[in-house]
Amino acid sequence: MTNFREIAWQGLWKNNPGLVQLLGLCPLLAVTATITNALGLGLATMLVLIGSNVLVSLVRDFVPKEIRIPVFVMIIAALVTAVQLLINAYAYGLYLSLGIFLPLIVTNCVIIGRAEAFASRNNLVSSAFDGLMMGLGFTSVLVVLGTVRELLGQGTLFYGAEQLLGPWAESLTIQVWQVDTPFLLAMLPPGAFIAMGLLIALKNVIDRKLAERQPKIETATVTRARITKVS
Repeated sequence: MTNFREIAWQGLWKNNPGLVQLLGLCPLLAVTATITNALGLGLATMLVLIGSNVLVSLVRDFVPKEIRIPVFVMIIAALVTAVQLLINAYAYGLYLSLGIFLPLIVTNCVIIGRAEAFASRNNLVSSAFDGLMMGLGFTSVLVVLGTVRELLGQGTLFYGAEQLLGPWAESLTIQVWQVDTPFLLAMLPPGAFIAMGLLIALKNVIDRKLAERQPKIETATVTRARITKVS
């Protein structure tokens, strides 16, 4: 029986692709200058994750083990192309902002890793749920990183939201504080690298605190009896 709670816990926290597995760091550090870019790339990655997990789960019994990786890559490439065309058609501004990092989703180790480690060994529903949870976990890291960088860099939230949601979303932009000169370190990849390290450190602290709160299980010690031979 599928343990959906464990799959969710693994994807969102314990085995988070961004904070634990440290996969997909290139787009994670490069395009998270704003929440809009982070959310757009996260949703695109999540759609590809769910679709690839579903398709790999469906064909897993028909693909020889010797060629499974090339087949998985072809499936992922087809899905990435479809998602890229959709973003190009309905969110052209976001398409321009994400640039080369949209087609590079094909090389994201999170997707091929879940296809190989989970979807190729589990049923359709479990694989789809695993893709959803891993995608949400990856997207949450992107959004948190994008929030921190956008706030520190230009003092706004949801800047450029109309690129993702349409013209009506221009009113969603919030000016938290006025910045005369943008904080370049926060806007550039080195700042994202530092912020990412702080997020990982924070997660490790939380994990340590949670482990300390867990009741300790005392293991019973067995005392060996020594038998001496009496002549």
